[in-house]
Amino acid sequence: MSISVNPQTKPLLGCIADDFTGATDLANMLVREGMRTVQTIGIPECAPTDVDAIVVALKSRTIPATEAVAESLAALAWLQQQGCQQFFFKYCSTFDSTAAGNIGQVTDALLAALGADFTIACPVFPETGRTLYRGHLFIQNQLLNESGMQNHPLTPMTDANLVRVLQQQTSGKVGLVGYPVVAQGAEAIQTEIAALRQQGVRMAIVDALENADLYAIGAACAGLPLVTGGSGIALGLPGNFIRAGLLNPSENAPANTLPAVEGWSAVLAGSASLATNGQVAHWKENHPAFRIDALAVARGEPVVANALAFASQHLATQASLIYATTTSDEVKQVQATLGVERAGALIEDTLAEIARGLFALGVRRFVIAGGETSGAVVQALNVKALRIGKQIDPGVPATTSIGETPVALALKSGNFGAVDFFEKALRQLGDAR
Repeated sequence: MSISVNPQTKPLLGCIADDFTGATDLANMLVREGMRTVQTIGIPECAPTDVDAIVVALKSRTIPATEAVAESLAALAWLQQQGCQQFFFKYCSTFDSTAAGNIGQVTDALLAALGADFTIACPVFPETGRTLYRGHLFIQNQLLNESGMQNHPLTPMTDANLVRVLQQQTSGKVGLVGYPVVAQGAEAIQTEIAALRQQGVRMAIVDALENADLYAIGAACAGLPLVTGGSGIALGLPGNFIRAGLLNPSENAPANTLPAVEGWSAVLAGSASLATNGQVAHWKENHPAFRIDALAVARGEPVVANALAFASQHLATQASLIYATTTSDEVKQVQATLGVERAGALIEDTLAEIARGLFALGVRRFVIAGGETSGAVVQALNVKALRIGKQIDPGVPATTSIGETPVALALKSGNFGAVDFFEKALRQLGDAR
């Protein structure tokens, strides 16, 4: 693929993300590198204007692979109609989807639709401790399967060897671009890619330890129709368009400029990750919090009404946290009682209904923790698209919805953010209390 000048100023990069917080994370990276970026919630009815990149957020990480493929292909077709010149498939930096895996199947389908024979897979995100060496994924100093991800209630990861993991999800040959090659820079990576293609490799896991590696990998991928990975690899893609003369960030207003949003604030948390558990515990030390009990919801107790009554008592003075976050052991106990799918759906539906109730009370700033929770809430609020603002913590920017009644949102993947993330996010969204 050669990047060519588009006189109609259409978007350059079209992205497909398999969950909502991952999409926001990716958009954050592109904005940091000077690309005006809009995130859509699913495939929109109208195309955004005056943007350099579009990120289509799907909720396809844990659905059946056939459905994930169909949704991803539909998103690709729409992005092609907008005139995008290169495409990016974004998944989690912990490389998780389901036991059967959606990453390989979706990648296969996107390659076929684009008439391409090769792409890379690089979930590395050094700022959050995700690195790859010799094909093995590390979370901070621990292998993926020893990091806590082996106990994830929906997508447990029990193997850190991503070449092996990906090979189980595709009939195509999977290879590796190892760190000794990556450390030599973009030209060496391109040479290795050419050699792997000659060997019939269709997808290659690419090692990386630092952001400098990601910039080199991105430069090496300038000629690929499709790139796949976590949000980190997106750091190196805007530079290709700048070098080709298609993108000049200095000509536009800052890519992260957002309008102010007035209204009350609230925090909703549904993730069971270690990071979110720590954030919830930190918040509860000095701020009001209301816990959602899935078993109480299942018994038909008025949990939503009670949560809204609790929040309304504090709206004028400070934001409240409404959370279903708990330990992985407690999640398993609830799942054993209700079933995995029902337990998850109850929490998502409950937090979505609470979000609608909060909006009716005048809440216009929401901090949301958890990918599934974020997806449920933005759908409940009828959010169709987001403009991406400044970064709050690595991987999480401030955003504002596009529409008649704007809502300020911080959509956080469960594993992301410092322990005081909720407080920082509210300040960045405009709540100075």
